Amino acid sequence: MDYQQILEEIQQEIIPLIGKGTIADYIPELACVDKNKFGMYLLLLDDSAYEVGDVQELFSIQSISKVFMLALIISHIGEKVYERVNVEPSGDPFNSLVQLEYEGGIPRNPFINSGALVITDMMLTHLENPKEELLRFVQELAGDTSIAYNEKVANSEKAIGFKNAAMVNLMKSFGNIHHDVEDVLDLYCTFCSIEMSCAQLASAFRVFANHGTGVIDTKKYITKSQYKRITAIMQTCGFYDEAGEFAFRVGLPGKSGVGGGIAAMLPSHYSIVVWSPGLNEKGNSLVGLKALELFTTKTGTSIF
Repeated sequence: MDYQQILEEIQQEIIPLIGKGTIADYIPELACVDKNKFGMYLLLLDDSAYEVGDVQELFSIQSISKVFMLALIISHIGEKVYERVNVEPSGDPFNSLVQLEYEGGIPRNPFINSGALVITDMMLTHLENPKEELLRFVQELAGDTSIAYNEKVANSEKAIGFKNAAMVNLMKSFGNIHHDVEDVLDLYCTFCSIEMSCAQLASAFRVFANHGTGVIDTKKYITKSQYKRITAIMQTCGFYDEAGEFAFRVGLPGKSGVGGGIAAMLPSHYSIVVWSPGLNEKGNSLVGLKALELFTTKTGTSIF
């Protein structure tokens, strides 16, 4: 299959959508991102790579970091993670408080804000230095030590994170947050501020395509059972309250972020990352969603 030609075809077909959608300008540091940016990077397990657009430019991965957070904590404490976080799609916005109160402070899944805040709290309990350990984990997955946090983005998120603060306080009232509220919020915003390129993110996500084992270093990062569960949650919960639409149109497990990135993978075959900052009303990349739909249609590849 001529993947390069397919990516170039997709790039031409999505041109009418470039620049449309809404930037996540409620985070001040993201308000200045150029909406006309677009990159798409495909990485196969045999190390073949194909690309179009701005694939080397760094962007804020935001909620895509939640996959790495879950993988790291589950590699330390296993199934205990799911005693405090459920695995059901939310059907509500990623920062909703209504469902959280109704369900006694137990988040629906690890990929909405409330779930990731509980994961952050677990990391504070079980990791000696969670800030350094998560970054090192991501660097190791990607094989790139240049990956870093963007402190300006982190501070920008902290300054406007009133709903996140409300969630942590609400969950603490139910006994599902064990650490100081400010410590949890500070660390969570730092995690969201990781900057990566499409190429770096595809390298990190390829470990999930390889069932939790590194392709280059052959290290076992998570067990097959843990991989299976993380992949299932990506499929059902990875796109806020648009997960069903993504499964219907694209058919790959993955995770999106309000920085405009989407990382997805086909188990045993490839990882693929698209970045375009303009978001649809659900908070997912408008161009990214269409580009991945075109990709799985043209290649005939999906999990279904």
